[in-house]
Amino acid sequence: MPGVIHHLDLTVRDPDQVFGFYDTILSALGYRLERKGARGYDWNLVSQLGLHSIGIVKASAQGAQRQHDRYAPGLHHVAWAVDSRADVDRMYETVRTLGATILDPPADYPQYNNGRGYYAVFFSDPDGLKLECVYTPPR
Repeated sequence: MPGVIHHLDLTVRDPDQVFGFYDTILSALGYRLERKGARGYDWNLVSQLGLHSIGIVKASAQGAQRQHDRYAPGLHHVAWAVDSRADVDRMYETVRTLGATILDPPADYPQYNNGRGYYAVFFSDPDGLKLECVYTPPR
């Protein structure tokens, strides 16, 4: 039984303000905008395993006052797998074009994947959520 994520909702301060960032990133990863509404936005990706969805939803007034802390209980980061090192490099350029924060540029990270190849870029969304695009060679 594969444990592929069916859907993921990310809470942001203002969905309209971060829409351009997420639309660019998710479109580059093959997701397509499916829904806009008062709740926020949803993008879908169809794979061999079915439909996968990522949404951004508006934080409560109280929640919007807090900074994201990836070391507090909750979500640390989201990583998307891609097909090649070139895809990681393209995401890096996409993120740079957006003017977003690059946490770590594309590099090999031998400490991950038991040293079998792990090439990734790390960046953050406008609210400080850590995101990653990673390539690992097939086994």
